Amino acid sequence: MRPERDSSGAPYDANDAYGEDGAFEAAVDHLEDPLTDPLPGQHPSPWFRSGGGGGGGTADPEQRTPAEPQEQEWYDPEGYDRDWNGHQPQQPEQAPEPTYEQLYGAYAPEQPAPVPDDETMGLRTADTRRIAEPGPTQPDLTQPDLTRSGLTQPSPAEGRAARRKAAKKGGTRPPEPRPGAAPLSRVEARRAERARRPSPGAVISRGLGEVFITVGVLMLLFVTYQLWWTNIRAQQQADGAAHDLQESWAKGKGKPGSFEPGQGFALLHIPRLDVVVPVAEGIDKQKVLDRGMVGHYNEGATKTAMPEARKGNFAVAGHRNTHGEPFRYINRLEPGDPIVVETQDTYFVYKMASILPQTAPSNTSVIGPVPPGSGFTKPGRYITLTTCTPEFTSKYRMIVWGKMVEERPRDKGKPSALVN
Repeated sequence: MRPERDSSGAPYDANDAYGEDGAFEAAVDHLEDPLTDPLPGQHPSPWFRSGGGGGGGTADPEQRTPAEPQEQEWYDPEGYDRDWNGHQPQQPEQAPEPTYEQLYGAYAPEQPAPVPDDETMGLRTADTRRIAEPGPTQPDLTQPDLTRSGLTQPSPAEGRAARRKAAKKGGTRPPEPRPGAAPLSRVEARRAERARRPSPGAVISRGLGEVFITVGVLMLLFVTYQLWWTNIRAQQQADGAAHDLQESWAKGKGKPGSFEPGQGFALLHIPRLDVVVPVAEGIDKQKVLDRGMVGHYNEGATKTAMPEARKGNFAVAGHRNTHGEPFRYINRLEPGDPIVVETQDTYFVYKMASILPQTAPSNTSVIGPVPPGSGFTKPGRYITLTTCTPEFTSKYRMIVWGKMVEERPRDKGKPSALVN
């Protein structure tokens, strides 16, 4: 229908549209902007709806009551969609939550799987794509974690030999190549292995070093045994022999006469050196001297007299170092110092006469009836002490001579040399 004509076919009159003359001009002048101002009875924004009847207001703005404020409400997307479309909006479908096994895989048999909780499940499901698709730096959580049980497996790229070695070592993995380095071939691996092996010179020097260390330790142990332990052991044995000798004297045994080799028969006192040591028959190293005792020369060409003999030289030998070392300081004796030999019935007191600092071990004349170099000129009752010199060697012999000055029975008490 054209605007110039209505339904009855009458011609269109502009003044008839507003009822009165001048109404059109008044309506146009009332608008601030005729191009953007809404039509009469409509709100300027489509997001607000008027509270008037039908939501569209009256056709004439002058007919609305200005005292009644029009209520407006904010835009509600769901209500807007429900009012205009006439149906409820559909909610987006949520993907089902993955199970704990899909996220973290199966645990090792020896460790029970932890029970999932609601607080951390959202954190686990927030990044399921990264967990499901492990990258080069992301571990595959769907595979069993063998590191929990202390086991490792070589990768297939390491070759059959590496896997075989790992199996022999109980699952230990060979060292991995450096990042970015190409894997070595079998020939290159053998060359690298030979390069890591020590050279023959290094092996020999290492062996010699170990030998020297072992020899040094053994020598240290031997010196400790000789200088410390033998003295302790020999002193214990000498004290035991002296105690047994005194007990036998108390029982009436040990009369002067012939004694068996190694048998003790007297006690030697050197007051200046604070020495009291048993005297045994013979100079056997194992049976007498190494047991901390002093031995009497009694065999063959070296046979000497006993203390109770009317004439003769009573010669004895003892260690200067180790094994009790009873004669270590006899070089400190001076002429006139007493030397006492105690038997079951008698004290034989000698006084030191002279000393020979050094002589050959083959010089047996020093223990003769009248020893040359002793200062004695005729037979008498003498005593001779022999020991090794210098200290800690047996290259030479040191000789000390003494002459008897007193013979005192035991029932008369100790001599003055032992009392003072």
